[in-house]
Amino acid sequence: MKTHYYTILLLLSLMALNCKSSKSLGTGEANYNLSAKQVIRENIKRTPEFKTLASRVKINIVDGKTSKGYTVNLRMEKDKKILLTSSPISLVKALITPDKVSFYNKLDNTYFDGDYTYLSKLLGTELDFQKVQNLLLGEALYNLKDDSYKTFIHEKKYALQPKRQSELLEIFYLLSPSHFKIESQQISQSSLLRHLQIDYLQYQEVAKQSLPERIKVFAVEANEELMVEMEFKGVSLNENLRFPFKIPSGYDEIQL
Repeated sequence: MKTHYYTILLLLSLMALNCKSSKSLGTGEANYNLSAKQVIRENIKRTPEFKTLASRVKINIVDGKTSKGYTVNLRMEKDKKILLTSSPISLVKALITPDKVSFYNKLDNTYFDGDYTYLSKLLGTELDFQKVQNLLLGEALYNLKDDSYKTFIHEKKYALQPKRQSELLEIFYLLSPSHFKIESQQISQSSLLRHLQIDYLQYQEVAKQSLPERIKVFAVEANEELMVEMEFKGVSLNENLRFPFKIPSGYDEIQL
């Protein structure tokens, strides 16, 4: 079962120009005089626009006292599918679509073909395809246009909170006052002792699009902690990509 567990953690972590054209997104000039609506408007202006994305992702997963390092190749067709393949040897392969999550593991000849329930349980918040994609692209997990927010300055950044926090779910965002990308998003469920924090430590500019370069995910439930660090290298956009995925015959289905 431990093999299946780390396969899922690896999957979670992901969840026309080459890498030489990318550069780290600078801080620029800060502007602290905007309303919540203006901050959200500036953030939405910087939503990445592309058809396909490819990247090599270095991942470090810390689960309690255990630390594991991986490298995966990520391919994304925006709003349609995300393909993850272990590297340099393709032993684990996963395909995420709006309908389901599928993966297979050549190490133990097993596969999974189901919904987002287990992924949601691991991170302590309800996930779907859009949220997984938003996490990887530095976008808010919950659409900022779907609620009314208040803003204030916290640690020289714009803080956004819903004017009326839900009793079941508390949401908190920190945005850069210079490039207006999300630097941290936090979701808490106090009644369930759950907290999810996603920090965007560095952004990079690729083909005039602002994309995460380094992400740190920290999930807590009661006394259990999970930390996932991701670094995106060699990002390219709008290449003609294939998404080959087929669960081999004879593999055993695992129930999660």
